[in-house]
Parts: sequence; structure tokens; C-alpha cells
Amino acid sequence: MFKKFTPSTDIAGQTPPKSSVQRSIRAAVLQQWKIGLETLEEIWPKKETLIHVKCREHISIYSVQNVPLFFQHFDGPFYPTLRLLHQYPFILPKVGVDRGAIRFLLAGAPMMCPGLTSAGGYLPPSEEALPKGTAVAVHAEGKEHAVGIGITALGTEDMRKLNKDVAVEIVTHLGDDLWALQTL
Repeated sequence: MFKKFTPSTDIAGQTPPKSSVQRSIRAAVLQQWKIGLETLEEIWPKKETLIHVKCREHISIYSVQNVPLFFQHFDGPFYPTLRLLHQYPFILPKVGVDRGAIRFLLAGAPMMCPGLTSAGGYLPPSEEALPKGTAVAVHAEGKEHAVGIGITALGTEDMRKLNKDVAVEIVTHLGDDLWALQTL
């Protein structure tokens, strides 16, 4: 999603949304990320103005004090930036890939089921199964922080049963152009 992203050419405009829109964004983020109001207040204080940065391909980046916090494609779910996810690792559910998948992940390739179900991979236990279309933090074997954010293409139970095909579509990853964008 953020391959060949250049702020000078790909950003169409920056505007502060109306307060009613900001309230609806707050409510959506609280519901999608399963975080508490106190955590959201730390991330995005109520008194701070949110800036909506419109980009190419219907991508919206939302920033506070010129620091990108989260983004959205069309009217899809809100994804935190990797920098925000590193500060608050509990925002998204975790999946893990084995060492063999790391180079493909850092190239932005979708993660396949064998990389998640092998000995070095990690999927949540059956009682915490994730449905298809859930935003997840992708961790690499032996690494502390998430190296990517993606959306599940299959439910976690289906990943275990099938053990083939695409499991997680990568939205952003370490080293892409959103990662390089520290301020707007």
C-alpha cells in the first residue's frame, strides 16, 4: 500500500475534520482496536486537533502534531502506524512468522499459512481465534516488536486446517515509505 509513496507528490491535501467526524473516528478506533479510553487519550488527547491527510489511491493518514498515528484505505478499518504499534503493542492481536518468511515480509509480500503454522510461527490459541478480515500485528521469530501490520485473509482456525494459501495480506511493513515518513 505504501510502495513508492512520496509525500511531495502523493499527498493531495491536509484538513482538520469537523469535531463530529473526529468523535466518530474516536468511536471507531475504540471499537476496532479494543483499547481503553485512557489509552486513546494518551495516543490522541481530546484537546489535540486531528489532521486528515488525503493521499493517492484513497488512502487517508490521520496525524496529531504532524506525527502520523493511523491510516485508512477507502472506508476500511483504521490501522495504527508501526511506530504507534511499537509504543502500544497491545493495540492489535498478534500473529508470528518463522525466520524463513522475514525477508518476504520486509518486501511487502503476503504471508502464507506455512510461515504462521510452522515451529517458529505463532497463531492465537483456539479460544482466541481471529475471524477473516481482522487487522493483526505481524511479529517475526526472535524479534521483540512487530515488523508488519496486515489483515487476515482466512480465519486462524482455517489457517491451521488448510495450511496453504495466503493467510495475511500485508498493509504496511518495516522499511516501507510510511515507516520512513516520521512527520508530515
